[in-house]
Amino acid sequence: MEVRVVNIGFGNAILTGRVVAVVNPESAPVKRMIQEAREGRTLIDATHGRRTKAVVICDSGHIFLSALQTETLLNRLTAKIPPRSAAENDG
Repeated sequence: MEVRVVNIGFGNAILTGRVVAVVNPESAPVKRMIQEAREGRTLIDATHGRRTKAVVICDSGHIFLSALQTETLLNRLTAKIPPRSAAENDG
């Protein structure tokens, strides 16, 4: 099984297989989820002090805040990676 990670900004990465949703942070339900995650200590702020533009929800219950646009993260998550050659798999 191939493990893929995607950069969510500033050198921070998440496992693509664990992502449940990427949502806009502006709605009231998402704001409540962020506050509950902050209180429950399952919030990971990867914005480096910048404005939150996307919220990544993982199957573990962790919530990641990103300064990247939601569309940018979705493009990165759905990008096709070319298969490795047999020589690369041996090394």
